[in-house]
Amino acid sequence: MNSRWSLRGALDSNLLRLSRPDVPLIVATRNTAGVVLPLLLGLALGKLGIGIWLALGALVVMFSDQPGPYRQRLSHIALAALGAAMAGWAGFVFGAQREIMIALALLLGFGAGLLVQFGAAASRIGMTSMILLVIAGASPMPLPQATLDGLLLLAGGLLQALLAVAAWPLGRCRPQRTLLAQIYRELAQLTRQRPGDDDAPPLSESLLDAQTMLLGSHDVRGRAGEALLVLLDAAEQLRLHVLAPDDAVHTPALSHDTATVLDAIAAALQAGMPSSAAADALQRLQQQSATAGMAQAAVLAPLARAVRNANWAGSAGELRAAADERSLPPALRGDSPWVQLRANLNMKSAAFRHALRMGVALALGVAVERYLGLAHGYWLPMTLAIVLRADFAATLSFGVQRALGTVLGLLLTTLLLNLGSSTLAAILLLGVLAFLFRWLGNSNYLLAVAALTGAVVILLALAGESAAQSMHDRLIATLLACGAALGGYLLWPTWERTRIQPALAAMLRAYADYLEALAGADARQLAHMRAASRLARINALASLERLRGEPFATAELRMRAERVFAHANRLVRSAMSLELLPAEQRAAAAAWLQQCAKGVNACARYLDGTRDVALPPPPDVPGERLILQRLADALRALQHVLQPAAVAGAGTD
Repeated sequence: MNSRWSLRGALDSNLLRLSRPDVPLIVATRNTAGVVLPLLLGLALGKLGIGIWLALGALVVMFSDQPGPYRQRLSHIALAALGAAMAGWAGFVFGAQREIMIALALLLGFGAGLLVQFGAAASRIGMTSMILLVIAGASPMPLPQATLDGLLLLAGGLLQALLAVAAWPLGRCRPQRTLLAQIYRELAQLTRQRPGDDDAPPLSESLLDAQTMLLGSHDVRGRAGEALLVLLDAAEQLRLHVLAPDDAVHTPALSHDTATVLDAIAAALQAGMPSSAAADALQRLQQQSATAGMAQAAVLAPLARAVRNANWAGSAGELRAAADERSLPPALRGDSPWVQLRANLNMKSAAFRHALRMGVALALGVAVERYLGLAHGYWLPMTLAIVLRADFAATLSFGVQRALGTVLGLLLTTLLLNLGSSTLAAILLLGVLAFLFRWLGNSNYLLAVAALTGAVVILLALAGESAAQSMHDRLIATLLACGAALGGYLLWPTWERTRIQPALAAMLRAYADYLEALAGADARQLAHMRAASRLARINALASLERLRGEPFATAELRMRAERVFAHANRLVRSAMSLELLPAEQRAAAAAWLQQCAKGVNACARYLDGTRDVALPPPPDVPGERLILQRLADALRALQHVLQPAAVAGAGTD
């Protein structure tokens, strides 16, 4: 792996690569319908102005329609619609008052910046609110009309929410079944092609998503919920068997037969209907593996449970009374939002610094366009709200792609609008662009921005603005905003090189907790610690990815951090194989697990800056002794690199 950062490499990976869109066509189609239907209805009834505000409300919340339980989708889209409507109402009412708009931009930008600590869904709500504030601020109106149009924005967003959950009565468990079906398909593939020792542990993110979905605040109750939890538990055990170094389990014939059963389970889950194919495949496997011994028998047990419960995982399995409410353990869900928010209200918090940067940037953007009287100047703060991110790599990438996408979208849309003057044709073209924006949003941001720019231009043209006359103004505002976002980040950055150490330390602490739970006999606690360690690993990996995108992080720093990450994961993967044993047999390894847990905890404290911590002595098991010793060596090297890096960045972080 080349650890050297380059501007060309950072941009080429995003500008030139078009990955396969991961948004299902049905999702992009229903989101597009939420934008186009109000316009068509408004055109038919002679109320196009009402249709425009409804369509705008639907357009800005469409990316909040993300995979997940239906109640979760409904809450995310509804909150995004409510935030957009309130921000739009404030823009309508105070749009003519320059100083109040600047103050609102400062407060809303700060609040939206703080939301990054709560994840992508919360960040989208903040971004949506900022966009609507500056767009609505360009159209001030009396209070009664502002209230009406604010309600129209809310109604447009709620229309998207209703479309997103329209299939709820037909299959309440469909999102959960779809995710589990994907997990079982990946398990089948892993069974056919086992990962090597140096590969990252597979299925970590998918299993964490499944546990959050099934045990979180939007869990499914009743017979189907119980079946889904059994299927998740079976998937965890089967994954451990796939990763186990037991050749008796992984003979070519048995691996093929096991994969066949897993594929049949995935098909039954995807269909949501009872299927005899999985049971037949399991029966054939049981007959063929009768002489394989205890190792294969251990695989058959979770397979049999998965086959039985696949028939109960859909709406047809809702035969029992609702189960007790389940919630994630503290290790997964963290503190309450208010506790987390208070913990981040200090200058040491990267989220707090990003919030200040976002608030000041948005307020300055509004001030510049208001004091200078820029035509279509709202495009400047709107672009700032979209481009400015919490890390350098994303800000650079989104800024460049936003600028190029805006140029492309303005040129193409202006050309297409000039080819035909029909309002119906313009609405249909907007539908095509909205579909492309939603479908390509996660695969190529440049093309998605071009489509979004075109859709917004058409909406404004339907409202009476000339696309050709405003193209120059919007282009200049976009370029200014992208440059300001990158300049603002460079003036007051939050470099990942100062955050990689806490992220790795948190991962090591979670691993130590998992090792201690593995030494005990509490199965529920073990499941919680496994999920918590998986979450910590994903967070540390995300920090590493951001570190790779920073121009001033040395190649040595990236290399040392990657070694800590790799050695820690190899140690935990070695211990994971013990989960295949009953609790009483794991007790024989309890002393070694406790010794490893103490060693990993010492490593975490070392990374936290406790200089007097003695790094762990190697345990008694030869393989793990080497891994833990390499981890300790990598920690010393990482600390050696991080100290001068922290000093160099002390004045700019």
